Amino acid sequence: MTTKDTVEEQTAARRRGSVFERLAAFSYRHRWGAVLLWVALVAGITAASSAVGSGYHNDFSLPGTDSQQARTVLERHGAAQSGATVQIVVRDDDADGVRDAAVQRRVEALLGTVAGLPGVTGVRSPYEDGSAVSRDGMVGYATVTLAESAENVPREQVRKIVDTVEKASGDGLETAVGGDAVRGAEEGGGGAAEGAGILGALVILVFLFGSLVAASLPVITAVFAVAGSIGLIALASRLVTVADFTPPVMMLVGLGVGIDYALLVFSRYRGELLVGASPERATRAALDAAGRTVFFAGCTVIIALMGLVALGLGSLQGVALAVALTVLVTMAASLTLLPALLGVFGGRIARQVARRAERRATRNGRAEGAGWRRWVAGVQRRPGAALLVSLVALGALAAPAAGMRLGFADAGNDPAGTSSREAYDMLADGFGPGFNGPLVVVAEAGSPGGSGSSGHSGGSGAGASDVGDGMAAGAAVRDALDGVPGVAAVAGPFPVAGGGHASDGGAAADGGSAADGSVATVLVFPASAPQDEATSELVERLRSEVLPPVERASGADVLVGGPTAATEDFAATVADRMPLFVAIVVGLSALLLLVVFRSVLIPVKAALLNLVSIGAALGVITLVFQHGWFGVEEGPIEAFIPVMVFAIVFGLSMDYEVFLLSRIHEEWRRGKDHQAAVREGLATTGRVITAAAAIMIVVFAAFMMSDDRMLQQFGLGLAVAILLDAVVIRCLIVPAVMQVLGRRAWWLPSWLRRVLPKVELERH
Repeated sequence: MTTKDTVEEQTAARRRGSVFERLAAFSYRHRWGAVLLWVALVAGITAASSAVGSGYHNDFSLPGTDSQQARTVLERHGAAQSGATVQIVVRDDDADGVRDAAVQRRVEALLGTVAGLPGVTGVRSPYEDGSAVSRDGMVGYATVTLAESAENVPREQVRKIVDTVEKASGDGLETAVGGDAVRGAEEGGGGAAEGAGILGALVILVFLFGSLVAASLPVITAVFAVAGSIGLIALASRLVTVADFTPPVMMLVGLGVGIDYALLVFSRYRGELLVGASPERATRAALDAAGRTVFFAGCTVIIALMGLVALGLGSLQGVALAVALTVLVTMAASLTLLPALLGVFGGRIARQVARRAERRATRNGRAEGAGWRRWVAGVQRRPGAALLVSLVALGALAAPAAGMRLGFADAGNDPAGTSSREAYDMLADGFGPGFNGPLVVVAEAGSPGGSGSSGHSGGSGAGASDVGDGMAAGAAVRDALDGVPGVAAVAGPFPVAGGGHASDGGAAADGGSAADGSVATVLVFPASAPQDEATSELVERLRSEVLPPVERASGADVLVGGPTAATEDFAATVADRMPLFVAIVVGLSALLLLVVFRSVLIPVKAALLNLVSIGAALGVITLVFQHGWFGVEEGPIEAFIPVMVFAIVFGLSMDYEVFLLSRIHEEWRRGKDHQAAVREGLATTGRVITAAAAIMIVVFAAFMMSDDRMLQQFGLGLAVAILLDAVVIRCLIVPAVMQVLGRRAWWLPSWLRRVLPKVELERH
């Protein structure tokens, strides 16, 4: 270290720097303490979460929808079961099918074995109910009742049932087990996608920095942040509703964002080393500049995720809070742990950076960023052509998103060869495609001259005049459904039993199954599969055309419920509330950009371009997963994918927007030459943006390896959005738009200039 460096550092230490610089200085000087503190925090959180255990569970209830009201009526009358059920499906294609005496003996023996397994409380044989055997006699199913709900039943108990049933196959008899509990037990344990993503990111970082030590620091920072976040959310899941698919989503976002943020800081650190700064001064300068960008970019991601709370979609709010916490912890790690690691390895990294810079200068003699300057100059010569080609391409990709159908994956989307998929296919073959997703029509009798809801205030039971009216209304529903296009079969009406729930006013307190006849259910089996568009149209037609006349004639409340109808309601609610969500996120993010860059047109440009890139990503998801491109199983897009992709991508896109525009703004303030400012801004950030985007693409795309359809859609959407944002938006559209706007890009009315607070992202 030179005397000049020492004097400058002492002078810098005497002046009061920004909070980011002071934080970096503290972490650097107390490097081992900071590292050990992070190790202790993560270890403590992990130990606590392991000891307490997680409480993840899904809650897709939507108050006010038909399906939720139907479920409420059934629960009020004690129809809800506490334990989950799974189906043991058997098929025999011989002449007598499953009714053959020898086959029946094998099936009964199998069911007897299953009845004695842990966690099983009851088994109903297909031979006890004629409707549990298909008309051709080839397929039958038994219903197994478990002691726990599908979310709480231990995996090993379900796996034991599946293994026992699979061993019974052979000699012409096919067996499989289906149900939500089975699907959960068959999900992969994970780890492969995360490992592949980390490995790919490490390879890119090694090529970028030419050093394994330097490349490891962003990865270490991200791993610490993700590990701490997962432990915190596991603890929080005991107190609030957090969906069971949250941990892999947190890993997906945390790894990408963590490496990305650390890379932005480390890149600035490297740049300071190249101009002769000591490791400590480079660390402080990097956090003083890039730390601001990381903080602002992280805040935009958190704001976007908090917009999901406005949707009010049950456990999706928990997912948003979990991912927002992940981003927050990642920011903290980038601003405290990374400076400490730079303090530990700074000397070695400084020597490697200097040697690599010397080799590059000796080899080609070109200034760093020369290629980016030539690229931007070419775009600036023909900005109209660059804009036209880019926008047409993005528009073509976004167009399929207009026809996106939302829903949820079911066993029909599970990988071939799984027990749940085999059971689904056998039931569809034997009983029709709609058997796997029946609609549950609930008819609740009303008071004389009133509706059902008003007649059962507080769920206290029907009056004497109502006894049996529910069954009469159910019979009317059955008659109305006869011959309706799209309905394959109707079963019922079935009386709903009381179960001694508190809301029943103490009825059937002995836990019996007495029914008062005020509520009846009718099962409707569509002619189409649960995920088919025809099934969605049938639900809408029943609610709007077929059942209202029955309500008017009987005075009963008639509601269409069941899992299939609930999926339709959830998808419709997401679609209805999406405009509000987009307006909140775009508005708040644009306001932040307005304050930071003190420009009216920059926030408008950023918002519009982010919307275009996200639309294109959703269009690609639609082509691949809804239309079955590249051999993917066709089906609807997971209902929460659009809002989650929008929230995360909109926030992440702001990383690059802020990182690039802050450098352009810095050059603009220095020389007032907008063309040179754009060239220099992209020349100094293009390499980092490309590397950061490549890392995020690798991390996100690695989740395509997962067996979970939701994670596949999520990973593909994020990877495509980041690819388009980094390549098309930042390298083509932004330089072209800035060239067209010229000096007007930084225009701000004088009255607004006086009102807005002054916030700096650059330090000069």
